[in-house]
Amino acid sequence: MIKKLLLIFLLIYPQFSYSNVEIDFNIWLNKFKIRALKKGISEETINSSFKNAKYLEQVIKYDRYQPEFFEDTKTYINKRATRSRMLKAKALLIKNQKLFDEIEKKFNVEKELLLALWGIETNFGKHVGKMDIISSLATLSFDKRRSEFFSKQLIILLKLIDKKLVDVDTLYGSWAGAYGNFQFMPSAIENHAIDYDKNGKIELKKSLHDAVASAANYINKIGWKYKSSCFHKVELTKPISEKYINVSAKKIKNYLTIKTWKKKGIADIQQVNDKYKAALIIPDLAVAEGNKNSPAFLVYGNYEKILKWNRSLRFGVTVCTLANMIRNEI
Repeated sequence: MIKKLLLIFLLIYPQFSYSNVEIDFNIWLNKFKIRALKKGISEETINSSFKNAKYLEQVIKYDRYQPEFFEDTKTYINKRATRSRMLKAKALLIKNQKLFDEIEKKFNVEKELLLALWGIETNFGKHVGKMDIISSLATLSFDKRRSEFFSKQLIILLKLIDKKLVDVDTLYGSWAGAYGNFQFMPSAIENHAIDYDKNGKIELKKSLHDAVASAANYINKIGWKYKSSCFHKVELTKPISEKYINVSAKKIKNYLTIKTWKKKGIADIQQVNDKYKAALIIPDLAVAEGNKNSPAFLVYGNYEKILKWNRSLRFGVTVCTLANMIRNEI
């Protein structure tokens, strides 16, 4: 009935014309507001948060085409783990040495890893995103592909706004709803973000103290092992059975000793103890253009922690690559 009344209204007042998807979105949004009320979120927060909410078609286009899944590994890494980015990280470390040293000591997370994440996520805060996060999350919640996930994120964000931990007027970020220098999703803000400068708000965009401490806390809480290896790029000396090769970031399997990998066809890795365990990934095998001559890596436990941050094999390798470059420079 509501939909019919809207259509009649649009026929009478054509200047207010909307596409069918926008009509459906607005109907969905009204239902979502009721759901938010039932979750205990105040009417004031709901009204202020959704006052400018709209369907963003561009967000759906971005969701359907993500570079993590379409660029080959070599291209993906070389575009992001660059010398210029490494030098920028070094300069920012010198400028903020006390903060990074303090946070590394407090959270047992290497400063070079934090700098690498910062550089790859937002180019050190230069590209934090300009999308209206409320509209982005609402659009993705309305869309059926991952509706449940993004609906939960939107509810969490509304609760953070309701508690006045996050300022709704600052919520501009990525198309997927990520926010701040390190691109935290609402659930990451809720579970890991810290008001490190003690001003009563979590400011992941404005406050470098809050942003870096929150990233370190996140990495620490998901099990990062301080001063442990992330990966080694390797060469295959003979064909390795596909059942031992990981091509998905959902779960890394088949951790074998370095000694075993050498027997199976991995070129000798001089700097790694034979008793250490690692898994083999060849990210390009996930796409049609990939083959067993594509870049291959033995990855360790710390690598999987990066995947908890972002479920992309290429992202994980790229972050660790840039962290190694920064470590070698400083």
